[in-house]
Amino acid sequence: MTRCRASYVLLLAAAAVVPAPGATAARHGSCPSPGAARATVVLVHGAWADTSSWSGEVQALQRTGHAVRAVANPLRGLAGDAQTVRDFLRTLSGPVVLVGHSYGGSVITNAAAGDPNVRALVYVSAAAPDVGETTGQLSGSGSALGGDPATLYDRSSYPGASGDAADLYLKREVFLRSFAPDLPHETADRLWASQRAASTVAFTTPSKAAAWRKIPSWYFIATGDRIIVPASQRAMARRAGSKVTEFPGGSHLTLISHPDAVTRVIEDALCSVR
Repeated sequence: MTRCRASYVLLLAAAAVVPAPGATAARHGSCPSPGAARATVVLVHGAWADTSSWSGEVQALQRTGHAVRAVANPLRGLAGDAQTVRDFLRTLSGPVVLVGHSYGGSVITNAAAGDPNVRALVYVSAAAPDVGETTGQLSGSGSALGGDPATLYDRSSYPGASGDAADLYLKREVFLRSFAPDLPHETADRLWASQRAASTVAFTTPSKAAAWRKIPSWYFIATGDRIIVPASQRAMARRAGSKVTEFPGGSHLTLISHPDAVTRVIEDALCSVR
C-alpha cells in the first residue's frame, strides 16, 4: 500500500466521540475491507501504566470481532523494550496493526522496523522518534515534564541498573494534574497508586530505527495533553506523513477516559490492511 504523504486532520465533534467517564466504548461499524478482520491489533502501553490502560479499546475491538493483544512493556530501556515487542510479534501470524501510547510509540517505532507483517502503526498521544532522537527530547516546549526532576519524580534504585540509571515514579500531584486531569479524581488517584515505574534509560536511549518512514501511520492527538504537547505530536505526525485525528480536550490518558475515540482511529488503520 502506498503511504499517504499528506497529513490529514480530522476534528471530531465532542458529542459524537466522548462517552461519559467510565462508559464502555460503543460498538462501531464493520470495516468495509474483508481483509482487515485477519489483522491482529497489538497494543503497547507507555510509562507509568500497564496493559490495563487499553481495557476499553480491547473490549471494543473484541466486540467487533478483531483479534487484539495488549503486550506488557518492560519499561527498562528502549532497546530491550523494543526487542520484547519484536519477539512477541514473531509469535503471531498474518498482518499486524501495531499501536503505541506515549513512550510505547518509541517502542513500536523500533519494534516494527524490518517486520513485513506490521502493516500499520498507530500513535496514541505518543512519541514517534527519528533515528538518534530520545523519547525525553520529544515532550515539547511547555510539557509538564520539563521542570525540575526533583519536583516531578520519586526516584528509586533497581537491581541491575547501570551507571546512574534509576526507576522513576510520577509524583502524585503531577499525575493528577498533568497526566490524568480528565479522569475522575478517584480513578486518577488509584492509577497513580498502582503506576509502574519506568527506568530513566527508557527516556535517554536514542532510537535506532524510524519504522514510520516505510510503514503507514495514524496519529491520535488529544489537544489537552500536557505530557507530550500537541505541537510536538503534530510535528512528528507531519514528518511521518501520518493520518491525524485531533480530539478536543482530553489528556495524556485519553485512551482510558475516551476509549471509543481512540478505537475509531485503530479501526481506521485496520481498514487499510489488505
